[in-house]
Amino acid sequence: MTVTVIGVDGKTLPAGASAALDEADLVVGTRRQLDAHAPDRARTIELGSIESMVTDLTVAAHAVVLADGDPGFFGVVRSLRENNVRLTVLPAVSSVQRVLAAIGRPSDDVVVVNAVDEDTVRALNVCRARPAVAVLGLGPAALALALRGWRRTLVVAEDLGGPDEKMSTVDLAEAAARPWGEVNVVVCLAEAERVPPRGWIAGAQPISGGWALPEDDFSHRDGMVTSAELRALALARVAPAPGTLVWDVGAGSGALGVECARLGAAVLAVERDPMQCLRILANASKYGVDVRVVEAELLAAISGLPAPDAVFIGGGGEAVIRACTTVGASRIVVALASIDRVGPTQAALKAADYRVDGCQLSVARMTEHSDGSTRLAADDPVTLVWGVR
Repeated sequence: MTVTVIGVDGKTLPAGASAALDEADLVVGTRRQLDAHAPDRARTIELGSIESMVTDLTVAAHAVVLADGDPGFFGVVRSLRENNVRLTVLPAVSSVQRVLAAIGRPSDDVVVVNAVDEDTVRALNVCRARPAVAVLGLGPAALALALRGWRRTLVVAEDLGGPDEKMSTVDLAEAAARPWGEVNVVVCLAEAERVPPRGWIAGAQPISGGWALPEDDFSHRDGMVTSAELRALALARVAPAPGTLVWDVGAGSGALGVECARLGAAVLAVERDPMQCLRILANASKYGVDVRVVEAELLAAISGLPAPDAVFIGGGGEAVIRACTTVGASRIVVALASIDRVGPTQAALKAADYRVDGCQLSVARMTEHSDGSTRLAADDPVTLVWGVR
């Protein structure tokens, strides 16, 4: 038999829903949905584990499942299909659409994450990286606490379609402090009033112009920027991606961190020099990415930072490397100008159960003589050591 799944927004039903309910001999939904829409003659079951209801749904002559909004959008349709239930779906407007419509904001740049179970940390990292994220499955207080240090505004939707429907726009401090009712969705915004730039693909915009950008594309102090060639290999070893958090330690100009952010990762740059911190912010702004800057020595700040997936160490001694091995990162990449530091770095990573590898980068770039002929000019070699768990 085919089960009809009906999206409910609390007030109206989509076209065709009334006819399906009139024929139903079994209706599944929340108590509020059943009280509002189930016909008196139909048997009703309160929505719980789909696996426990599959038999009831498939043996009924006409079964209906009521679900909030668009049930195919992080909803019950997936669970039913995974249990081989044949479906007809009549969707309503999703909770994400309703919230964005209520605040009059375009939706085509908004990333949607489902922050449940093992996906919670990845969802938080998307909120740290992207300017507009709709979060399902995580309350505003927990979200606000996890985003301390990032500048965000939260739009919270409570009891959508119910008698206590409410929409609140709050900063992180208020979100963490006040009690909340039944939360449907939280929209996390870097700039609440900003109209996003026009794009051509919904959600996170892909990067343009490639990566491992030339040094002069970044504001930097002479010699205090990683070379494009070094960044190309470091990016491959750091493996930034949406849902990951990268620490850029001893960040300098922040070129490596900015490139990680352009590839979708959340980035936290640690740099003790206040002028370099300003350069990091300028470089991040130039490329339209969000890099959180911590102006401090890593050893002084490390206890208050969220755990990273990967760490790039562009500056700092052995104590910094050893400290980074304790934070649970699956990848640590260290750039070393001095060959004398390779052995201690390798030992520190191995002692922390990392599988260690590395190479020395010797680059000779093409340049022109005054007569127009081409020669190769060698840069100072740099050794890259990386550890993977």
